[in-house]
Amino acid sequence: MRKIEILGPGCPKCTQMAANAEEAAKGLGIDYELVKVTDLGVMMGYRVMATPAIVVDGEVKSSGKLLSPEEIKKHLA
Repeated sequence: MRKIEILGPGCPKCTQMAANAEEAAKGLGIDYELVKVTDLGVMMGYRVMATPAIVVDGEVKSSGKLLSPEEIKKHLA
């Protein structure tokens, strides 16, 4: 199971990133857990300074940019 974390305060871009991540994971047919992280301490632990950010299995894949489902699929494959 892949763990996908979306880091951000819950802004529209963060919400869209979560939706895009879900679409990407479903499109690839993978087993996943999607977690929305709003805790600033957790974000700082990942050294993320700009949101939205996406973390896959504990590794920051992108921050400060809204990724499309196709871009996210590359990080999940």
